[in-house]
Amino acid sequence: MDALDQQLLSLLRKDARMNVATLAQKLGVSRGTVTNRITKLEDAGIIVGYTVRLRPDAQPNEIKAWMSIAVEGNEARKVIASLLGEPGIAILHDTNGRWDLLAELRAQNLSELSKVLERIRLIRGISNTESSIHLETYRLS
Repeated sequence: MDALDQQLLSLLRKDARMNVATLAQKLGVSRGTVTNRITKLEDAGIIVGYTVRLRPDAQPNEIKAWMSIAVEGNEARKVIASLLGEPGIAILHDTNGRWDLLAELRAQNLSELSKVLERIRLIRGISNTESSIHLETYRLS
């Protein structure tokens, strides 16, 4: 990946619905270049999907959970790229200590959460996980 790919990914992270013409204009390249770059990033597994982000309070009854993730060896970049394409992950954090990554998960019900957990555990490069379901939030004033 070069600087243009990084800029393209940055724009898509902000608005994955941005059309090719707008992306090309913002990057100062042709529409064909943008289309070819997106295809290349998808084929390489760097872009693994597109999703919608919602306000945290938009779905008050959803199940939230956290998954601590241990990554094998030097597989962190590949694992992160795969996790960023998982629709059940709301937020992904890089951490230190026993676990390499911390993912905030969201699902509509326990069955859906189970499927999210299963998909994540099947990602190559993940050696171990530990999950906790969010029960209650207490706010300090």
